[in-house]
Amino acid sequence: MVVLAALGDPPPAAAVAEASRVLSDGWPVAIPTDTVYGLAVDPFRPGATDRLFEAKRRPRGVTLPVLVAGLDQALSLAGPVSQGALALMRRFWPGPLTVVVARRDGLGVDLGDDHATIGVRCPAHPVARALCAAAGPLATTSANLHGEAPLVAADDVASAFGATVPLVLDGGPCTGLPSTVVDCTGGEAKLLRQGGTAWDEVLAVFSGR
Repeated sequence: MVVLAALGDPPPAAAVAEASRVLSDGWPVAIPTDTVYGLAVDPFRPGATDRLFEAKRRPRGVTLPVLVAGLDQALSLAGPVSQGALALMRRFWPGPLTVVVARRDGLGVDLGDDHATIGVRCPAHPVARALCAAAGPLATTSANLHGEAPLVAADDVASAFGATVPLVLDGGPCTGLPSTVVDCTGGEAKLLRQGGTAWDEVLAVFSGR
């Protein structure tokens, strides 16, 4: 387990490069986000997602969302996206809103047992976005054992996971609310989790009001 300082906007290039290397080897990296610390893997690397599920003790039936550097990266993962979903991405990203859309046919990612949809979010944190820009979209989950409270400090993440997560990027305390999660796979927006983006604002933007 290595803890690297990653404060700054932009974050240190050496920290981003080392995290990209670990991810390319198929291992999880703990990263700061605008909500809480997360565990991230490259879902295109064989076995990487299995390591994340094992480290977190999370069942594969609880599918992983994906962090992206921006709208273009999100759309590269998605199938048809409604105008309402696009409006949400443009209005609330970067920020705490995860948008669930249809997954692009033939997309070779492992996010868990659901192969039909994908939840995407562009985080308002320079470290997370820089890493997505360098390494590609990242499957993520909050940095805690499944069912326990999220961890908000890098040292706590390192203590909790040890060698199962070889690298922690220390961006200082992460104490934000979890993201709001909205299902946009149908004709209407459906709230899956209330978080840092107000639901009434989501509905207004989705419907074009």
